[in-house]
Amino acid sequence: MTPTPDDPEAWYAYLAEGNARQARKRVAADVLLRNGAGDFLLVKPTYKPGWDLPGGMAEANEPPTCAAVREVKEELGLTVTLQGLLVVDWVAPHEAWDDQLAFIFDGGVLDTDEASGARPHDEELSQLAFIPHSRATSMLPQRLRLRFLAATEALTSGMPRYLHDGSVL
Repeated sequence: MTPTPDDPEAWYAYLAEGNARQARKRVAADVLLRNGAGDFLLVKPTYKPGWDLPGGMAEANEPPTCAAVREVKEELGLTVTLQGLLVVDWVAPHEAWDDQLAFIFDGGVLDTDEASGARPHDEELSQLAFIPHSRATSMLPQRLRLRFLAATEALTSGMPRYLHDGSVL
């Protein structure tokens, strides 16, 4: 017999058991930042090959927006105000990783001082660069390239995109 809210202790135990059995998703939260010339900020992590967008993984029970803002502050020393959601991508299991939800938020355009003063602020990044759109697409790994293209389309259209492992549904 399933407990009901009329028995709060049994109901809580029932809900907790269900919560413990349900799948949990990893959450990545990246930020699309631009300079006044319209170039995009890419970062080079020290812990994986290639270039990436600023951002990172959410901590337990951390909203994706807070993770994005926190990661940009930790990595670059920049305090960003998110302008909105650009992309949500369900990423299929790959290599040693389970599936995840990857978000890209619009971080807007950095003013001249912010853009020229941006530097890696921790050991996770070795460098950063503002890169034109066409070159950025060739520098990003395939999975992120598709997400980046969808994010830049969302900037233009004003409509967020939902992707299924990089593909538009």
